[in-house]
Amino acid sequence: MKKIITIVTIIFIIVSCSQQNDEKKQGDTKKATVQFQTTIIEKAGLTTMIKLPGQLVAFQEVSIFPKVNGYVKSVNVDIGSKVHTGQLLMTLEAPELIQAALQAKERYARSKSDFAIDKDRYQRLLLASQTAGAVSPLDISSAQNKMQADSSLTNAEKANWQMHETMLSYLNVIAPFDGIISERNVHPGALVSNASKDKPMLELKQNQHLRLQVDIPETIASQLKENDTVSFYVNALPGKKMVAHISRKSMNISSQLHSEKIEMDVWNKDEALSPGMYADVLLYSKGNATAFIVPKNAVVTSTERKFVIVIRNGKTVKVDVTTGNETIDKIEVFGNIEVGERVIINANDEIKEGIEVK
Repeated sequence: MKKIITIVTIIFIIVSCSQQNDEKKQGDTKKATVQFQTTIIEKAGLTTMIKLPGQLVAFQEVSIFPKVNGYVKSVNVDIGSKVHTGQLLMTLEAPELIQAALQAKERYARSKSDFAIDKDRYQRLLLASQTAGAVSPLDISSAQNKMQADSSLTNAEKANWQMHETMLSYLNVIAPFDGIISERNVHPGALVSNASKDKPMLELKQNQHLRLQVDIPETIASQLKENDTVSFYVNALPGKKMVAHISRKSMNISSQLHSEKIEMDVWNKDEALSPGMYADVLLYSKGNATAFIVPKNAVVTSTERKFVIVIRNGKTVKVDVTTGNETIDKIEVFGNIEVGERVIINANDEIKEGIEVK
């Protein structure tokens, strides 16, 4: 009876171990059969249309501050006034400047008269010196030095007078270019000072020639060249497509935005556009020929990094990448990857490195 119990016990142990081994094998088989959906990495550039925000600014604009201290005598323009180059915008008055200019003019006239007298005396002494013993050499030398000193003084007084005349010209404020007055902050009788830089007397902007400024991501900026065509829209003219050409590139990448500023000249003869308007700019990007192409859902973006998961030697490897142009389902990536490698589709941050993949 004891032998029978022992045999039954041994058989039970053998059966249990067999079942455990079968379950372990089944688990290992299930684990080995876990597969990721992958695709092959390609090398090419993605052609796409990129939409970026831009802004229209005046081609030229200037804040007009007083050059001299004085009172506002008259203002000939107001907000919205169209002006032309050389047009008188406003007039200041400063009686002390006028008096100073008159005094400088009188000093110049007096010094010029003294110089003329000294020059005539010197020439007479030279003529008299032709008679032996009539004039001493010291007198001739003194007269010559006096004439030269008065000549220098005359030149200095002339320059001083011209400086005062120039200061007087600043009392008439002239438009430096064609444009429109966008701001006015003074009225007749107001005291203005050249030391104050808080608000300009007038703000002048050129509105018939505008600049369209756009910040281009550095991954795209290198693909754009001068004279490339761009199109843009503004909210003020819904549905109206406008075209411009790249006129200038800053050739500098902003360390904060990692972008390069470009400008397009926009002619605004009908004045339908205004400085300060925002625009939606459409750029045609040919793509980067050195880029790798993967599905968009193959790129994982976390708080710390941006990467794709490739299969190398049968195991998962996370490779950091940067991105470029993208379409609805594909994206350009740049990193330590190669053409022909397999990359996991629908990747996520939970997939660990080193997982064996068939």
